[in-house]
Amino acid sequence: FSYPGSERPVIDRVTLELGAGTTNALIGGTGSGKTTLASLIPRFFDATEGRVLVNGVPVTEQSLEDLWASLGVVPQSAFLFSGTIASNLRLGRESASEEDLWWALDVAQAREFVAATPGGLDAPVDQGGTNLSGGQRQRLSIARALVTRAPLLIFDDCFSALDARTDALLRQALREEIADTTTLIVAQRVSTIMDADQIIVLDEGRVVGIGRHEDLVTTCPTYRDIAVSQLGEAALS
Repeated sequence: FSYPGSERPVIDRVTLELGAGTTNALIGGTGSGKTTLASLIPRFFDATEGRVLVNGVPVTEQSLEDLWASLGVVPQSAFLFSGTIASNLRLGRESASEEDLWWALDVAQAREFVAATPGGLDAPVDQGGTNLSGGQRQRLSIARALVTRAPLLIFDDCFSALDARTDALLRQALREEIADTTTLIVAQRVSTIMDADQIIVLDEGRVVGIGRHEDLVTTCPTYRDIAVSQLGEAALS
């Protein structure tokens, strides 16, 4: 994939398969192509070469309505619109019950602050979520994706706004509550993806390593450098 006018591909000769019900992660340095690669799935961009398939069908042969019905996407910057917490959560599934909303809030580690907010699910949300903290906006954005019950969820570096404890609790809840869902996590923190079934390491748009954490720390220098810089050498021994 290349952006218009770009002299070199942003994504170059990448072949990947995300197995059903698996947790997958993309990691790499700034500008390595993580977000661009993930953005090809919901067709925020279309691949300029090659194909992207969802459920075995090229995304360019699916209507956006059908494609997006099978996806839940949490972007880097959580965006909420003017309304209530409930109306924001129901954006991708208007028929969701209150039970569905509280379940999603539970998994997203947002139940406590929503329950403590006057009005609860009916509490007002300002345009852009400006009356909420960054972490609260991000957790509501994650809950909104969960409400869709989509078979494929894409988390684009959305855990970085969370503290380490909330991050760990959220990842544990995801493993327990949506084990049958295929997930793709774009991450900066190694700690967020250590338990992933498949970690894809990108460098300048190319895949330089694929595997589990324990394998990549010994087989992929790029991944090991990232892990050592964040966790320290002792944590990998």
